Amino acid sequence: MPNLSVSSVSAASVRSPGAPPAGGTRDQIVRVARELIQTRSYLGFSFQDVADQVGVRKASLYHHFPTKEALGVEVLREATQGFRDWSVAKQRTPREWLEAYFRMYRHTLKAGSAVCPAGALAPGWDCINDELRDAVRELRSVQVLWLTGVLGALAPELKLSAPVDTVAGTVFAICQGALLSARMTGRTEDFDAVVAQLKQSLSIT
Repeated sequence: MPNLSVSSVSAASVRSPGAPPAGGTRDQIVRVARELIQTRSYLGFSFQDVADQVGVRKASLYHHFPTKEALGVEVLREATQGFRDWSVAKQRTPREWLEAYFRMYRHTLKAGSAVCPAGALAPGWDCINDELRDAVRELRSVQVLWLTGVLGALAPELKLSAPVDTVAGTVFAICQGALLSARMTGRTEDFDAVVAQLKQSLSIT
């Protein structure tokens, strides 16, 4: 079960879920790569695209990341650590945490205009290496484990028709699918409609 108490991490030091810190060239590279992954997919951008947006020569990127795969892994690791930081940053009840999770998908992951960096790698699954796949799986695993704890704490109030870990995986999958659907239409409202149905099915109003 996740830690639902106040963390020793100060609110000022916690990033938005998955957002790399502002700073030097390396941090800018990671931030730009994340934005491109979330809007173009992993296969939809090149090192040259990153270099152009950061404002450096393409050769400079190799000083920080020897391959595009290494850059992708760093983006996913930043996202995973960002979620861990977010999940212990405040004191909330389990119900408030679940609501915050939905808001995080809607606002931080920009429902309607972008997708999750992990979800953005799925279409090119057969074209990415094992390390990158493992990084995607890790982000999913961390979220599903956290959701299992939150939903487990809420189990007496909810209508669960399956084991808690299965429901947690379902919530994750629905949120990912809702992001993809909203990206297709460009309408945040389409994400909201899916989440509303999800909450209704869980008897969360």
